[in-house]
Amino acid sequence: MSAETGAEISVVICVYTEDRWEDILAAVSSVRAQSLTARETLLVVDHNPTLLERLTKEYGEAGDVRVLANAGPRGLSAGRNTGIGAARGDIVAFLDDDAVAERDWLRYFAEGFEDPRVLAVGGRTLPAWASGGRPAWFPEEFDWVVGCTYRGLPRGRVRVRNVLGGNASFRRTAFDAAGGFATGIGRDGDKRPLGCEETEFCIRLTRAVPDAVLLIDDRSVIHHRVPAARERFGYFRTRTYAEGLSKALVARSVGASKGLESERRYTTRVLPSGVARGLRDAVLGRPGGAGRAGAIVAGVLTATGGYVVGSVRARRGGAAFSAGPIGDVDGRAGDVRSTGGEGAAA
Repeated sequence: MSAETGAEISVVICVYTEDRWEDILAAVSSVRAQSLTARETLLVVDHNPTLLERLTKEYGEAGDVRVLANAGPRGLSAGRNTGIGAARGDIVAFLDDDAVAERDWLRYFAEGFEDPRVLAVGGRTLPAWASGGRPAWFPEEFDWVVGCTYRGLPRGRVRVRNVLGGNASFRRTAFDAAGGFATGIGRDGDKRPLGCEETEFCIRLTRAVPDAVLLIDDRSVIHHRVPAARERFGYFRTRTYAEGLSKALVARSVGASKGLESERRYTTRVLPSGVARGLRDAVLGRPGGAGRAGAIVAGVLTATGGYVVGSVRARRGGAAFSAGPIGDVDGRAGDVRSTGGEGAAA
């Protein structure tokens, strides 16, 4: 419990594959080692009975860890909604299953909630490259490709449009106001590298609660493992294209004005500076400069292509997702509040 806020924090970790067994154990251990003790850790297993049984055996006698089956459709959004419904804390924090949190991660989250207007606090996610270091061609401006904080985000504790889902926390009342994460938009294991479900949710949240404050505090640090397969340009290209598809769905749901507000600054200011920096490094003979500049250009083009394709699909077939139900402690689906507004999902 936070002495300052009196709030208790539940940590939700969504898991889906036994291939990440050691990562899952490390993630749970990092929560247990926090300087501010979590009320509980919830492991939500995404339609994998073998992993569910194995984790239940591992933590069955532990009072601080609960293992649950995803009560909704396959995918990260429904898994998060299951965790939200089962959580007992006043604040619900999310940690990726292949990440470890630094010792004061939850303490800095709790400090942000001292202000009653704050409904969400996100943190800083650093890449842990499988190869031991950043590939020379990989631009920091695109670290979101591997689920990490990228160059261009503000530093310190600052107000933002949306937090990043793998390292974030919300008041429970945020879900009472805005419903759950949208299903059909986020990840489904490694099969569909979409994203943006937290962006769409945060925009819905601030529409439902116009005076809500959402923060990022870069002292709340986690380290996110980046496997070798995600250090390759093929994955970079696939993920940026999928981001374009996802942004089209977000724009369809909440309108392009809010859905692309931050992205306009990113593409008109941050990325051109990154290209210039890469070209300058190339002229100075520094390794990877030309590659980074080229990757930024390629990333913009593939994301734009994905956005165009996604927009056409959305116009033809309507929004392909909806705000997911919040499952209760027993795994039953509860209702979510409808959030109207421009382009809201049906």
